[in-house]
Amino acid sequence: MKAIRKSKGLSQEELGIKLNVVRQTISKWEQGLSVPDSDMLISISEALETPVSTLLGETVIEPEADDLKVISEKLEIINLQLAQRKTTRRKVLHWLLISLCVAIVIISAVLIVLNSSYLGWDYHDSETAVAVAALHAFEWLFVRLAPIILIGAIVGIFLTRKKV
Repeated sequence: MKAIRKSKGLSQEELGIKLNVVRQTISKWEQGLSVPDSDMLISISEALETPVSTLLGETVIEPEADDLKVISEKLEIINLQLAQRKTTRRKVLHWLLISLCVAIVIISAVLIVLNSSYLGWDYHDSETAVAVAALHAFEWLFVRLAPIILIGAIVGIFLTRKKV
């Protein structure tokens, strides 16, 4: 208590006036000859702007620097994990777009080689007629959508490439 009082620049007399006690009482507390009651401890802590635990002799560990260091390390780890996750997602998307381009090119090549061979099929057989109608619908839709999807995929490949 004496060290805290002196660090605040107070004499025993001045602290006694703040607490409504005589100087001798302050002296006895500082020498350990007597102990203030709980209400007085609260008053002393307020007068000295110090926690009661410090007045009772607890060593005050200032964990702020350590806590900040631990928090910053955890945040750094989280940021690294998020960056890694973002990089992984970008790579996966990049390869999916490349795969989509390859699939479109392969399907286009197959359709070119087939050269709409279903036009010469016999439509009297109902199973053949259904198959031809399904193939024709796929081809019709593919020919119209594939160029748009291919252009979008190529743009996506350039946007998701690894930046140096």
